Amino acid sequence: MNNLKINLFNTQLKNPLFLPSGIVNDIPDHRLAVEAGVGCLVLKSITIEKREGNPLPRVIKFDCGFINSVGLRNPGLERGKNEIGDFLKKYSTPTIISVFAASLSDFQKLVGSLVKLSPFAIELNLSCPNVANEFGKMLSTKTKMVYQVTKAAKKEAGKVPIIAKLSPNVENIGEVAKAAEEGGADAISAINTLASGMVIDIKKRKPILGAKKGGISGKAIKPLAIAKIYEIYEAVKIPILGIGGVSSWQDVVEMMMAGATLVGVGSAVYTQGWGVYQEILSGLKKFLKEEKIFQIEKIIGVAH
Repeated sequence: MNNLKINLFNTQLKNPLFLPSGIVNDIPDHRLAVEAGVGCLVLKSITIEKREGNPLPRVIKFDCGFINSVGLRNPGLERGKNEIGDFLKKYSTPTIISVFAASLSDFQKLVGSLVKLSPFAIELNLSCPNVANEFGKMLSTKTKMVYQVTKAAKKEAGKVPIIAKLSPNVENIGEVAKAAEEGGADAISAINTLASGMVIDIKKRKPILGAKKGGISGKAIKPLAIAKIYEIYEAVKIPILGIGGVSSWQDVVEMMMAGATLVGVGSAVYTQGWGVYQEILSGLKKFLKEEKIFQIEKIIGVAH
């Protein structure tokens, strides 16, 4: 009996762990997550035009996590669609396509094109903090825009579920999540990296990152992620894909108790390797057995 199975979008996943978008950059390399045993995975965000990303270095480690400014490096829609199509044909693990745009019409174009691949779901990246200088204020800080983009994307997506990925950099994330739900979102993904962080090289007397600032991830943001997920759970009825600083089975339990249906393990891959997924799954099985919990779904939202 696999008591780690969990249902999402009328599909039974083998466990609640997923790879968040952006941990792996090249689409074919997402096979590493499949081999690691994730329940599902989210591909790197695709934009209409190819992007080379921000100047190097793009990712740095600090005492409590990472700061990244990758800048949405991706092959663009035309090539990306072909690479994603090949990936979906090769692997059966439920796969979510992530898209990023700066306008409603571009989101429509991306979703309308990629929905033809029949993915498990499509994630609307409304919250990338590493391109703010190019695209202006993050869409997920504007409740009305979140509603409009989600509604337009859902119309294009048809039966394919739409996930709205939100930023923690807002005063009331529950209101933003509610706007996405009212726009037709089938789930919420939260949180994206915390913006913005900087580390200065005191010898060179300048910021280390090529883009100077970037999004903060890793263990440092877990308490914030837990609080935001808790808030979202009380605001909406749709599932939550929880992300932010998870590196142990205890973190997964905590995030699910706050309200997450699935839990993303991202930065921990850099520090603990791909084996972190199996380590967490082993810990979860032991926890459920000791607590006499027969299905992991039973712990979702119990902290409320």
